[in-house]
Amino acid sequence: MHTTVKTHDVTTSETGAGPSVEGLQPFLHDACVTLYAPSFVISREDGRFDGAADGFYHGDSRALARLTVAAEGIALAPVGGALEGADGAAFRSVLRGLGEDTADPAVTLHRRRRVAPGRLEETLEVANAGRQHVRARLTVTAATDLAPIERVKSGHAQSPVTAAVTEGGLAWSRGTFTVRLGSSPEPVAVDPAAGRLEYEIDLAPGTSWTAVLNCAAAHEDGDQFPAPPADSVPWRTPRLRSADRRFDHWLSRSTDDLDRLRLTDPENPADQFLAAGAPWFLTLFGRDSLWAARMLLPLGTDLAAGTLRTLARRQGTKSDPATEEQPGKILHEVRRATQNFHESFALPPCYYGTVDATPLWITLLHDSWRWGLAPEQVEQLLPHAESALAWMRDHGDPDGDGFLKYIDQTGRGLANQGWKDSGDSIRYSDGGIATSPIALCEVQAYAYEAARGGADLLRAFGRPGADQWEEWAERLRDRFRSHFWVEDERGPFPAVALDGNKRPVDSVTSGFGHLLGTGLLDHEESALLAARIGAPDLDSGHGLRTLSSDSVAYNPYGYHIGSIWPHDTAIAVHGLARAGFPEVAASLSEGLLSASTAFDGRLPELFAGHGASAGSRPSPYPASCRPQAWAAASSVMVLQSVLGLSADVPGGTLTVAPGFAEAYRPLKVEGLDIAGGRLDVSVDADGTAHVEAPKGLVVKRQHPTPR
Repeated sequence: MHTTVKTHDVTTSETGAGPSVEGLQPFLHDACVTLYAPSFVISREDGRFDGAADGFYHGDSRALARLTVAAEGIALAPVGGALEGADGAAFRSVLRGLGEDTADPAVTLHRRRRVAPGRLEETLEVANAGRQHVRARLTVTAATDLAPIERVKSGHAQSPVTAAVTEGGLAWSRGTFTVRLGSSPEPVAVDPAAGRLEYEIDLAPGTSWTAVLNCAAAHEDGDQFPAPPADSVPWRTPRLRSADRRFDHWLSRSTDDLDRLRLTDPENPADQFLAAGAPWFLTLFGRDSLWAARMLLPLGTDLAAGTLRTLARRQGTKSDPATEEQPGKILHEVRRATQNFHESFALPPCYYGTVDATPLWITLLHDSWRWGLAPEQVEQLLPHAESALAWMRDHGDPDGDGFLKYIDQTGRGLANQGWKDSGDSIRYSDGGIATSPIALCEVQAYAYEAARGGADLLRAFGRPGADQWEEWAERLRDRFRSHFWVEDERGPFPAVALDGNKRPVDSVTSGFGHLLGTGLLDHEESALLAARIGAPDLDSGHGLRTLSSDSVAYNPYGYHIGSIWPHDTAIAVHGLARAGFPEVAASLSEGLLSASTAFDGRLPELFAGHGASAGSRPSPYPASCRPQAWAAASSVMVLQSVLGLSADVPGGTLTVAPGFAEAYRPLKVEGLDIAGGRLDVSVDADGTAHVEAPKGLVVKRQHPTPR
């Protein structure tokens, strides 16, 4: 999804004690992440944060880098820890030997965490369940470097900031960013140089002692994208009960995480969107926010409307090579300041280096209209849709060959500007890296779908140009068929891209899944791709590999060259179901459910592509975001595909076609949404579907048929 940071060779540390990881992206696979955007905490499984990417963050800045608890002369032994919702966690430790007169532990520390926008609360409770009176000196140590998130991501340590003493605690500041740590009760001693708060604990048998630490972090000019009110969730939260409880848990955990990924547009706080993910991408991303909103359309159109308007306000109006802005173009990402990763890679605060966000914006508007977005809201956005369509024609295809393509104009931006945007993601079958400008296969499918959807919108609202865009789409379809298709020993397939010399980049990838169901392919072509996707080199048993395991360049830990991305798999599931290949869709969805158990329902941004044959639990990609918006939203897209839901509110119909629900039925989901009304769907063990939909909609029940 987002480019990985360039790393350096591992060298011996200055102390000679072992290898240094300076300059390497921190690993997160064993971290506990609690969040409430725009804030989050990364800690160890025992609750402490003490190094690498650990810390309390707010607004792309690290507020605390260290927060540990120790008891003088006493070993703390962690015995358990777990999330309590998306924004909370709890951890227990035993104070070994303290107050013990048998082998049983007697004194324990219970550390409870709660995150809110700009605030971290840590409750420390020491309880004495033994028979002895105990005393201990407890020390809390806090420190910070106030580092920007991109410095943390690039693995470059920053010097710690010296603390100042405040009433009952400590404070740090740099520039316009200020952090304060307070305590109730106040500590008996405060050491700002060491960052220590000290407490004397005196406990009779059966008693406990509690302290509450409160950390507040703020930028002087406020939050770039503030959190919305807690009770303003812009979707219905569904309740699923199925024969496969893994599915129920995945959906429930995902909607909890999505709730805490919500942010608002300060230009109109009523408009909400989803931040891409924690820790690296907790801000507005065009592609990610659009896909996540599209996946959640069965829960309502309010999130989609907020996302569309937030991006429309920032739609390109001029040509600026420094930011890659162009008239009509939808942005890639927005940050508080320039991100300086290293001398050859830096991104401006508002960066437009993406080839796919613009067609995806058009398609989200079309699909939102079909799911019941109010006509007046659709009509207000049509000028932006017309500008986006014009960008596809006038700027997305700069050399006029009929395909959308990209090239980094800055020399310091993203070399690849589709969703697989790491520098080595677009590979030939011999392992070589493709040269720019690059026309991606899935982007042509997005453009086709956008042109057809745009034409439908223009015609429905009496605006000119519908015929022109339908013709444009058909020309693209014909050109794709004549230029992208290649063949290997297993038969024909579309290349992942055309390179700068118009030569097909002939590797076998997960991009096939993004083509299905868009209308770009005929049934015979779709059948070829469904067979390819269902083969074990792509279908790993835990989801869809981004690159065939038969490829020379395959790496199960490769960011886009062999790993598995839940959203990528969910898009393929949806495309297969739409195109009439439910068996392959069922296999991929089962793979995701299998993987979800290994991550306790919180599927990460990506994980390793070894597959089920190598073990029942997938290996994590160590630097992956978790939670991630489109990984979480994938649960809803898979549910939509299982039920075969397709909406046409302007036409007055809702289609329900549960084509591969066998493994999950009986199944009942309550609290979906169509046109602002509640939608409940159940499927009996024998496959009979029951639908409770708003009045005025005709419900069509059918088995999926090939497109």
